Amino acid sequence: NIYENEFLTLLGPSGCGKTTLLRILGGFESADNGEVLFNGKDIAKVPPYKREINTVFQKYALFPFLNVYDNVAFGLNLKKMDKDVIDKKVKNILALVGLEGFEKRDVTRLSGGQQQRVAIARALVNEPKVLLLDEPLGALDAKLRKDMQIELKKIQKEVGITFVFVTHDQEEALSMSDTIVVLNDGVIQQIGTPMDIYNEPENRFVANFIGESNIIEGNMLKDCLVKFDDIEWECVDKGFKDNEEIEVVLRPEDMDIVKPEEAQLVGTIISKVFMGVHYEYLVETKYRNYKVHTTDDYEVGLKVGMTIDPFDIQVMYKMDY
Repeated sequence: NIYENEFLTLLGPSGCGKTTLLRILGGFESADNGEVLFNGKDIAKVPPYKREINTVFQKYALFPFLNVYDNVAFGLNLKKMDKDVIDKKVKNILALVGLEGFEKRDVTRLSGGQQQRVAIARALVNEPKVLLLDEPLGALDAKLRKDMQIELKKIQKEVGITFVFVTHDQEEALSMSDTIVVLNDGVIQQIGTPMDIYNEPENRFVANFIGESNIIEGNMLKDCLVKFDDIEWECVDKGFKDNEEIEVVLRPEDMDIVKPEEAQLVGTIISKVFMGVHYEYLVETKYRNYKVHTTDDYEVGLKVGMTIDPFDIQVMYKMDY
């Protein structure tokens, strides 16, 4: 289900089916079975140009022989709208995407970010109920990509249109979406808010794909008590069978480095990488190596303890995915 005015992201690795699903929604591919219901009506057989859905493609698909204004006005001209109405709509939408005054520019001389804004304006000027975006930020550099993430979210809120966004970038999905659908091999792994997906992954694939994780096999001794690495840990998870085999997710930023005598879990720092905002440490214990993120500066070879707050121990059912 995709709801009105929602920013929904299809997230997953290359080849998992994100773009195929988007193309089915847009009418460019036919599903082998099932229905595509739009306001309760099946539109699976409706051609793309008759759907209240527009698409922004990964490579923008702008017309190189038309300037910015004519690219944006293209769909309105096809509908044979009045010239004054077209002029007003085009100028309003160009102002919305930050391209006021660019009307006569040659699109081939615009930057990647500007071309992307033209493609978005061309789609939005037709006032679709749903806008499909197929990795539209993929060709941009890191700084511009961040800026455009903020812009896209702002535009979506201002125009009040449902956005269905495809990406394989986890950070992009977490920062922009109201709802994330995680896909793998054509199968939905989890649907939820960015916070749910990150803090409560439903299986090993989601935990590994979204952010960085230490994933450990263990046993749920009873409600709120889990055992892994021969240590019993208090947690907040309930509803598992006593002594059930489970998997535990520990996010590197949720693990605290302390003095060895202050912790049950003890190891030696064997690797240290400066990541800008924090250090990434690899701590070797007799059971496994743990990845830990902290702003504190420690030396390689130092013996340390590690503690985890009960709330930060995420317990998952052990399952195939």
